Amino acid sequence: MDYFAGLDVSVKDTSICIVDDAGKIVREAKVASEPQALLAVLKLPAYRFKRIGLEAGPLSQWLYSALAEAELPVVCVETRHMQAVLKAQINKTDRNDARGIAQMMRAGLYRPVHVKTLRSQKLRMLLTHRQLLLSKAIAIENDLRGTLRNFGLKVGMVGTVKFETRIRELVENLPDLAVLVEPLLVVRRVLRQQIGLLHRHLLTIVRDDDVCRRLMTVPGVGPVVALTYRATVDVPARFKNSKAVGASFGLTPSKYQSGEIDRGGRISRCGDEMTRVMLYEAAQVMLTRTNKWSWLKAWAMRIARHRGMKKAIVALARRLAVILHRIWLDGTVFRWTREVVAA
Repeated sequence: MDYFAGLDVSVKDTSICIVDDAGKIVREAKVASEPQALLAVLKLPAYRFKRIGLEAGPLSQWLYSALAEAELPVVCVETRHMQAVLKAQINKTDRNDARGIAQMMRAGLYRPVHVKTLRSQKLRMLLTHRQLLLSKAIAIENDLRGTLRNFGLKVGMVGTVKFETRIRELVENLPDLAVLVEPLLVVRRVLRQQIGLLHRHLLTIVRDDDVCRRLMTVPGVGPVVALTYRATVDVPARFKNSKAVGASFGLTPSKYQSGEIDRGGRISRCGDEMTRVMLYEAAQVMLTRTNKWSWLKAWAMRIARHRGMKKAIVALARRLAVILHRIWLDGTVFRWTREVVAA
């Protein structure tokens, strides 16, 4: 007899529900959210599991890896899909959620998500930490600009390097303001130093990575975009074809159809937000800053003439996702023209 299990994971505890192939509950338990505690229940010889499901979340990658190493048929389920199924329950409890997940596994009503490899998780950590520090530094700079403007002190157009010098010039003869400004300048300086360290580490990784170097042959794609794309896609073979990559990043239009109503909407914005933003920025750079012409830029400019620049950038971002995937799989580089060179 085949068995199915549902795991409702929280930070401290995990509710487990095991059902047989008829849907009958054979065991329920609540254990610590630790791999060994889960394996103590799931590795019992009495159960031959066909699927074990858990929701994508903060601990899912860690627990998934441990259960997969123990040769258990674990499935990580997409959060929105799982919530849509479980919200039909009248009473939401950890126990009921575990029951619902187990029944989803039995009926096959789930949408699996890819769990990244350890290397991609580390690359993503580097990218998110760099982005976090950068956002904090920019927030401090914007706050200094805004608060000093209240006193008629205008920072004006100044680069990152000369920003601190400019602030000190403005408050040089205002000691009461200088005392208030100094802590923010110190924090900003430290943030910028650490951003530089992380960025140099990022460049070192990209320089030694053949995939990233090939992705960067595409105009508009720099080191940050290439590494973000690599860390998110992780395993290119998991997509059935290159066209599916754009949809996974939420760059395809949503659709609503009911009876005589059939309308398309804006892009779905599903999937990884960071990668979607990076692809959008790369498309924007190609259209507005890249001087060298290519067949891809010509294609996007034709869309811009008929439908506007914003829609052209979104369409180009979607196509970039497809092209980058193809380059990765084929081991090729970007071709600026569509002429096929005879071998």
